[in-house]
Amino acid sequence: MLIWEKKIPEYLTDKRNIVSFILFTAVFALVFINIYSPFGVDKWLNVNDLQLLVYSSLVILIGVLVIVISRMLMFLFSRNNFISFGKYALWIFGEISVMALVYTLIQWFFLHVGNDFIILLRNSLRITAFIILLPYVIFWLYVSFKDKYAKLERFESGNADKDTIFSRQSDVNIMPGLVSFCDEKGILKFSIKKDDLLFLEAADNYILIHYLDNLKPAKYMIRNTLKGIESRLPVGSLVRCHRSFMVNIENVKVIRKEKEGFLIGFESTVNLTVPISKTYMEIFIKKLSNIPGLTDN
Repeated sequence: MLIWEKKIPEYLTDKRNIVSFILFTAVFALVFINIYSPFGVDKWLNVNDLQLLVYSSLVILIGVLVIVISRMLMFLFSRNNFISFGKYALWIFGEISVMALVYTLIQWFFLHVGNDFIILLRNSLRITAFIILLPYVIFWLYVSFKDKYAKLERFESGNADKDTIFSRQSDVNIMPGLVSFCDEKGILKFSIKKDDLLFLEAADNYILIHYLDNLKPAKYMIRNTLKGIESRLPVGSLVRCHRSFMVNIENVKVIRKEKEGFLIGFESTVNLTVPISKTYMEIFIKKLSNIPGLTDN
C-alpha cells in the first residue's frame, strides 16, 4: 500500500490536538507576519507596522475561523470514515485555498488592492501557503514525537512489569526444567533448558551463556558476574571450574589432560572445551563423582 493510501495517525484527528493546533497556528502566523513580513507583504499592502498588526490580526482571525470550521468537519468525518494521507493533503490544500480566496475577496472588494484579481489570488495563495504550512509541519512533527514518546513509555513500562514478574518467578524457581539468568539488577534476561546449557564464560562485566540451539552452539550475553549468577542459581545446576568459567556438569562428557592442563569436553557434536584450574580441581571432581558415564583420560 502506498503512503497516500494509508490511514493518517489518530493524533491528527484527536480533539485536544485539534484545539492546540488551531491556537498554535494562529499565534505562530500572527508573530511570523509581523516580524518577518514574508514576501514583502507590508510593502505589497502599502501599510505601516501598526496597520500591518491590525490587518494581520484580522487576517489571522478569518483564517482561524476557516480552520475551526474545517477541523470540526474533519473530526466529524473521521469518526465514521477513513482519511488517508492523500485525502489529508487535499484537505489542507482546500483549507489554504479557501483562506486565500477569502483574503483576496477582502482586498479586492474592501481594500481595493491591485488591478488584476487573478494575480491578487495567486499572491494570496502563495503567502497563505507559506505562512500556514510552517506551523502545520512544526505541529505535526511535535505531536508525532509526543505520540511516539508516549508509546515508548508504555512499551518500557509494560516490559518492566513483565521483567518484574519473571524476576520473581526466577527467584522462587517455579520454572521447572529451565535454568534462568538475571542481569545485575535481578531482572530475568534469559532462560534455557538445562539439557541444552553447556557453560558460562566471564567477559569483563558480562557473562556469555554458551548453549545448544538445534544441536548448534550459540551464545547469549547478559550484564552480570559469575559470582552474581552463582548466588542466584539452584545448588548443583552449574559448577565453577575456573575463575572465568562455570559448567553444566550434566553435559560434561570427558575430562582430559593436555599440555595446557585439564580440559572439559561436552555432550555436543561440536568440539567445545573449558579449562579446569588447580584452584577449583578438587571441588569440581567431587561434584562429578555421582555423574554416570564420565571418562577420565
